[in-house]
Amino acid sequence: MKYFKLLNWSAVLLPALLVLSLLPGSASARTASRVTGIKHWSNPNYTRVVVNLDRKAVFSTHLLKKDPSINVPFRRLLIDITGARTSAGLDKSVPINDGLLKKARVGQYDKDTVRVVLDIESIEDYKVFPLSDPYRIIIDVTGTKAGNEDRPAVREPGPPENRDALPGPTLSQQLGLKVRKIVIDPGHGGKDPGAIGRGGLREKDVTLKLSKMLREKLRPDVQKIVMTRETDVFIPLEERTAIANSQDADLFVSIHINASTRKAASGVETYTLNISNDEESRRLAARENATSRRSVSDLEFILNDLIKTAKTNDSVRLASAVQERVAKNLREKFNTRSNGVKGAPFYVLVGTKMPSILVEVSYISNPQEEKLLRDDRYLDEIIEGISKGLLDYINGTGAV
Repeated sequence: MKYFKLLNWSAVLLPALLVLSLLPGSASARTASRVTGIKHWSNPNYTRVVVNLDRKAVFSTHLLKKDPSINVPFRRLLIDITGARTSAGLDKSVPINDGLLKKARVGQYDKDTVRVVLDIESIEDYKVFPLSDPYRIIIDVTGTKAGNEDRPAVREPGPPENRDALPGPTLSQQLGLKVRKIVIDPGHGGKDPGAIGRGGLREKDVTLKLSKMLREKLRPDVQKIVMTRETDVFIPLEERTAIANSQDADLFVSIHINASTRKAASGVETYTLNISNDEESRRLAARENATSRRSVSDLEFILNDLIKTAKTNDSVRLASAVQERVAKNLREKFNTRSNGVKGAPFYVLVGTKMPSILVEVSYISNPQEEKLLRDDRYLDEIIEGISKGLLDYINGTGAV
């Protein structure tokens, strides 16, 4: 008899527990991802939208094409995030109105799904990919501002074009195109100090100083120079990329200082965006991305498409020109070794629309190089090398 009473109680309790698990504040709700915010950056041909979450989530994308019942090109891009909820205080509608997108909207589509809707005016292509630690979903759209009657129709992502199949001219050789704008990115900043030497020197301070020196060095030769930060502030990596793209920059240069658990590790190296089988490069990418090596492996899978549509050839030419000049200066005057040009999956280079490099100008973990990084003569030689390398590339005289 007691056995049957237990079964009856179970028949009542189990459905009740299931309902309770779905209520706000329940264990199930507490383990759901939370959408915490939406930001965007744009110019007439490019928009980056970032959806921030408090933890990893699964998402899918859907493109709703033109509704034949109406006479305007009304389309939407939907991102459905499963196992997610909206956070209290989240701005549910973010106006954009840049000619490509009208606005971004977010809402609780059902009890288990948050839907982000991008209302489209005119786009030609889009990419959606996640970054980790903290988890965020990046949506990059490109196109021509609404009003151009000859604009191509939006196309869904397909097999990527291999733009590296044949070697092409350098940027400066393409119909006489000149480099008018360079974005300089001082690595780290604010709450993110970057690597710290044994003597207390912080990467974020050296990169900011070097970047300001580089700006002054380039001013006579480059029409416009933009810095992603000019003070000790924190800027997310995806925002640095968005600044370069929204500024319609011709070149992007991110400046960093290396570090290693091997005290003897030393030298300078220049990176482009690529997949790497080198364990040291993967370790470095994880550190600069402020993430785990597992996340770097996940990113490499996503990068297969993004790398093939990036300006890879031009970036390698740019990296080679800069590495050659910096290494020559430091080798001759300070006996600093050159570690060459390498590829690695750096978040800050993901999605850039122009030739882009990341320069690691020394090892702050090496006591001798940390000391040199405090010496203005050493910093002058680094900047002399970077600036000459950039100008070699711009003038078509750099390393091939």
